[in-house]
Amino acid sequence: MNLRSYLSTLSDAGELLTVAQPLDPRLELAGVIHGLSEQPVLFTNVSGSRYPVVAGLCSRRENVARGLGVARERLLESMRTALRSPIPPPLVDEAPCQEVVEQQVHLLDLPALLHLSSDGGPYVSAGVVIIRDPDLGRNMSFHRLLRLDDRRFAVRLVEGRGTHSALHRAGGELEVAICIGNAPAVLLAAATSPPPGVDELGIANALQPTPLARCLTVDLQVPAEAEIVLEGRITGQTVAEGPFLDLTETMDQVRQQPVIEVQCVTHRRDAIYQALLPGGLEHKLLMGMPREPSIFDAVSRVCECTNVLLTTGGGAWLHAVVQIRKRDANDGRLALEEAFRGHGSLKHAIVVDEDIDIYDPERVEWAVATRLQADSGVLLWSDQPGSSLDPSARHVQGLKSTTAKMGIDATIPWRKPTGEPRTVIERQTFLRQGYSPVALDSYKVEKARHA
Repeated sequence: MNLRSYLSTLSDAGELLTVAQPLDPRLELAGVIHGLSEQPVLFTNVSGSRYPVVAGLCSRRENVARGLGVARERLLESMRTALRSPIPPPLVDEAPCQEVVEQQVHLLDLPALLHLSSDGGPYVSAGVVIIRDPDLGRNMSFHRLLRLDDRRFAVRLVEGRGTHSALHRAGGELEVAICIGNAPAVLLAAATSPPPGVDELGIANALQPTPLARCLTVDLQVPAEAEIVLEGRITGQTVAEGPFLDLTETMDQVRQQPVIEVQCVTHRRDAIYQALLPGGLEHKLLMGMPREPSIFDAVSRVCECTNVLLTTGGGAWLHAVVQIRKRDANDGRLALEEAFRGHGSLKHAIVVDEDIDIYDPERVEWAVATRLQADSGVLLWSDQPGSSLDPSARHVQGLKSTTAKMGIDATIPWRKPTGEPRTVIERQTFLRQGYSPVALDSYKVEKARHA
C-alpha cells in the first residue's frame, strides 16, 4: 500500500476530510490541522505551492491498522513479527517516485510548514532520511529538517544515534535521500530502533510490500512509491537549528547541527506533500508504537505479557502501561524492571492485571487506587539514563541525559500486609464489580416537563 491507496482506503471508510479553500503554510495550516484534532485531511489549495498537503494520516491506531491491512488488535503482533523477521525489499527498474525529475532544485516550492511563531523556521517534519553507514549498511530514520534556503536544510541528528554515528564514521560527509509522502509501513519502520545493522526498509517490507528504486545521483535506494525524493549529502558545515516543538509539547533548544545540500529532486506526477504536526497525536503514535514491541518482548522474558501502551500523556515516549497475566507474586516487580530495559527512554511505568483496559486511563487509575500500597509497590531508581526529550531530566552537553525513574505495581497484591499469601478467593475480591446491562428500548423514558 502506498500513500495514494492509503488515502483511498481512508476515504472509503469515511475518515478523510478535504479542505479546498486557500491556506497559508505559515502558521495557518498547522492551526487548522490541530483544530481538526488531527483527523486525516487533504488540503488541495496551499498558498505559494503547487503541492496539495495531507496530514493526520496516522493519528489513530485504527487508521494505522487500515494502512497495514490488519485488525487494530493485531497491530502489536504485526510490528513484533516485522521487527523479528525483516524481509529484504525487491528492487524495481521503473519507479513512480521518479516520474518527474526536476532540472533545478527549488526547495522553496515545498510547502514546508511554519508550525509555531517561535519555531526556527519552516520545517519538513514527515520526511524519512535514508543513509548508508560505512560499517552497518542502510539506515532509515525520522529527522526534522529546517529549510534554510532553496537548496539547503539543517538536520537535527541525535548524538550517538544511527545517522549521527554513521556521519562520524564516514568522516563528516554522507550521501542522503529524503523521502516525503510515505505509506504507514514506511513511517512506522522509520521510527523503529532495531539492533545495529538491521535494515528498517526490510521491516517496512515485512509490514507491507515496499519495493525500492535506485536514486539517480546518490548510491542509495528509496521506497519506489514515495511521493517526493530529495537526493543530496550531509555536509561538514553546521548552523543553528531550532527551536522546535517536540514530543513532550515543549520547545527543544537551539543547537549547532549539520547542513544537508540537495542536488536532485524527483517526484510522482501530481505529487502530494505529507505534513506531521510536531507534538501532536500522529507524532506521538508514530514514535511510540514501534517501542511497544520492544517493551513487550523484554517483559515477556520474565512473565506473561499480554499488552503494552505508551500513553499520549507521556508523549508516547516517557510513560507506559504494561498488562500482564500474573502467575507469581513477584511478576509485577519483575515486569517493571524489564519494561525499563525494553525502552531506555521510559521514565514512569505502571503494571496492571489482564482485567484492566490499558487504553482507558480511568481503569488504570482505578487499579492504582485499589491495588497499590506505595511503600511496597512503588519502585524508584535514581540517576538513570533518560531521554533528551524530558525537560526535567539532567542534561549535559555531549553526555547522555539522566533522570530518576519510577515503576508502579498496580497488580492485585498476592500477599497481605502481614506478608502471608492471599488465597485465590481473596484475590478475587479485588475485581471490579458492575451492573448488568439493560435493554433501555423496552422502557418508556421521557424528559420531565416543568409545570
